[in-house]
Amino acid sequence: MADKLDSDHSTRSPVISEKPRRSRKRRRRRRNKEHNNNNLTQTLVTPLRKIAAIRKGRQFWLLLGMGVGVSSGAIALGYGVYQIESSITESVEDVLVYARPETLTIEAADGEILQQIGPVSHETLKIWQIPATVQYAFIASEDSRFKNHRGVDIQGIIRAAFSNFQAGEVVEGGSTITQQLARIVFLNQERSFTRKFKEMRLAQKIENNFSKQQILERYLNLVYLGSGAYGVADAAWVYFSKPIEELTISEAATLAGIVPAPSVYSPLENKDAAKKQRDLVLERMAKEELINESQLNNALASDLTLNPSQPKRFARKAPYFTDYIQQQLPQYLSEDMIKAGGITVETTLNSQWQQAAENAIDNAISYGRWQGYKQASLTAVDPRNGQIKVMVGGNDYENHQYNRVTQAKRQPGSTFKAFVYTTAIAAGFSPYRTFTDAPYIVDGYRPENYGDKYSGGQVSMRQAIASSLNVVAVQTLVKVGWKPIINIAERMGIKSELKPTYSLALGAWEVNLLELTNAYATIANEGVYQEAHGISRILDRHGKVLYQAEPDTLQAIDANTTNIMTWMLRGVVTSGTGTPARLGRRPVAGKTGTSDKARDLWFVGYIPQLTAGVWLGNDNNKPTWGASTTAAKVWGEFMEEATENMEIESFPELPRLDGRKGSIKAEPVKPKKAYYQRVQPPQPETQARQRTRRRSTRRRSTTAQTSTPSRQRTVNRSVSRSRTTAAAPKPAPQPVEPVAASSTPEVTNVAPPAPPAARKTE
Repeated sequence: MADKLDSDHSTRSPVISEKPRRSRKRRRRRRNKEHNNNNLTQTLVTPLRKIAAIRKGRQFWLLLGMGVGVSSGAIALGYGVYQIESSITESVEDVLVYARPETLTIEAADGEILQQIGPVSHETLKIWQIPATVQYAFIASEDSRFKNHRGVDIQGIIRAAFSNFQAGEVVEGGSTITQQLARIVFLNQERSFTRKFKEMRLAQKIENNFSKQQILERYLNLVYLGSGAYGVADAAWVYFSKPIEELTISEAATLAGIVPAPSVYSPLENKDAAKKQRDLVLERMAKEELINESQLNNALASDLTLNPSQPKRFARKAPYFTDYIQQQLPQYLSEDMIKAGGITVETTLNSQWQQAAENAIDNAISYGRWQGYKQASLTAVDPRNGQIKVMVGGNDYENHQYNRVTQAKRQPGSTFKAFVYTTAIAAGFSPYRTFTDAPYIVDGYRPENYGDKYSGGQVSMRQAIASSLNVVAVQTLVKVGWKPIINIAERMGIKSELKPTYSLALGAWEVNLLELTNAYATIANEGVYQEAHGISRILDRHGKVLYQAEPDTLQAIDANTTNIMTWMLRGVVTSGTGTPARLGRRPVAGKTGTSDKARDLWFVGYIPQLTAGVWLGNDNNKPTWGASTTAAKVWGEFMEEATENMEIESFPELPRLDGRKGSIKAEPVKPKKAYYQRVQPPQPETQARQRTRRRSTRRRSTTAQTSTPSRQRTVNRSVSRSRTTAAAPKPAPQPVEPVAASSTPEVTNVAPPAPPAARKTE
């Protein structure tokens, strides 16, 4: 129309006055504007009229509904896919370290499983440890195209759908082995499209990150096979009591046939159904040419013979130690984390040494038949890092779970003297400093040497600890003071309460075996205290480290002091009460201990690489007629085996003793009254009674000579001597270091009431 307008204008005369020309231009612009408006109106109105016409019929609403429905469905599907995809883990590395929820696995330092709780695979195998026959059986049964697909097998899904349609029921699944592994590790057994889609996507990711061998290995170790068996190795034991390498073709097929429904096809639950499944798997193996026709016929003709056993995960090793570990867990994990499970605890225990310790404790119990004790315990600690390497809390765990290493508190007897002399050495005392070996009474407290024997002469501290002279230990305590001794003992690892009494020197205050051994480990480690611990690491179900042991160290005492003490304690083993603990050319240091009436028999000793402690006695605190030399013997039996392949190391050299200054200050006790008694030679009548007692003791002990230490006869002689001595009149006291009658010590130096003295002990 614009063209037409232009044409009309062109026919008019160009000679026109100025004013009319402007008027014509305005009219032309107005006409053009009206024309354009009419065109716009026509453009908008015409389609609307058509739409209005369509709306009058059903076709409009049908087309509109379809369009909206398709677009909405596409949007919803896309959003759903996005949501599912975003909810899938980006990393699938957990496949290699996965542990099921609600499980707890406690491992020794070498990876040996000590205890398992919950649905966990006990025995995990490498793919090369799983026989090809077993691999073929599971591939044929669950995923015949396993080596050809990339996680999802479309052909397998179609085939399974067709087979299920023909059978009128679900007879074949479409999930690949990789999908099943994804479901085990990341998902649950929920039946839904969402779970299936996640399973397929995860399977593709797994295939992109791991080899077929890795995938098959993890699957065969994790798959549940009924009757409490997780993984093929556990199932071989549960159903056939065999290691997996001994399974026949028929037995391998039986295990593979359980997978679709473990509660239905377990041969222990339904043998007939299991046999039908076995035969089906065998036929599939033949079809895939994994076995030949002869093998097929032989396997089909064989009976399904079972030899069931309890799952190995129900068995426990080192039960006292694993109980101790479970008690320690709340220190490092929250209650919710422990309940959730999937936890693996890597411990410090040496499983070979643990077995050696258990053997030694069994021997100790056999010795107890002749010495009047029924219980024994042993623990060992690496002095250089505080790791607990051995813990045997008794030999009757099934009847009594009481751990005599950590729970039993007993008087340590003369083993506590190590802390008395350590404090004295730290205060600057020479190991050659002498004290009088004679009956000694201080503020009414009268310690007695083992067997009431006294030389009456001067004895050095080194000789006194080797011979375990009680009177010298108490005199040393008086010279050093209660407070320094208690402080040093606590810094070295004693956590039980210690009180300032004269009987402290003889181990009157109770401790447990673990803290006592840990404190001796401080001496072995040149004065550096490392707290005893049994946990190295804790991992969650995905392999993430929840706790890593990094124990603090403390220089409890100077190295020179501990090196001198080691030299003194070596004398206990080479020529003193601890001689049964000798280990050939290997240097050993340690100390025996016996509490009142031989209720507790101890030996704690060490080599540079290992510190161990032994306790023998009765839970009811009943007296024994044994001796601490038996504890030293048990210690030696354990250490002989534990050190069989261990290099011989020397202790640090003895530092110079001349001009040595102490690292701490002594705080001597100021007793109100202290004196010695004159040593009297034994009376003839007493000697005759001793000979009679000795002969009768020999006759009674002939049947137990091989198991009863010689010190037992000494106990009987000492009992006779003590009774005779009690009947004889007491000699007049011989005071030493007299205290003026008018002098009154400060209140802080007055000893509180003492517990019963450790009498007639080492």
